[in-house]
Amino acid sequence: MKNANSSQDKISKLPTIPVVAESTHYLVGRYNSANSFTGLLPSSSVASFNSLSEAKDYLRRNKFISADIEFQSAYDEMCGSQFTGTYRELVSL
Repeated sequence: MKNANSSQDKISKLPTIPVVAESTHYLVGRYNSANSFTGLLPSSSVASFNSLSEAKDYLRRNKFISADIEFQSAYDEMCGSQFTGTYRELVSL
């Protein structure tokens, strides 16, 4: 995952929580038009939490009502595979 924070990026409206199997942290951010994972706001960093519940609470506190949870394979993440078996689910917060 690339991390870029540029105020000129066109950021998607829906926040995303990427989840990697057996992960000990959960990131919250958005994908921009270059498919880079960025903070929720152009000037912010990607947020990190110890649990999925904490990540969802953070989004609720910031007035979001839904988010994409993106389940990723640890193998694809480590090897940088071009094909990722990513599964996304839209959840209400």
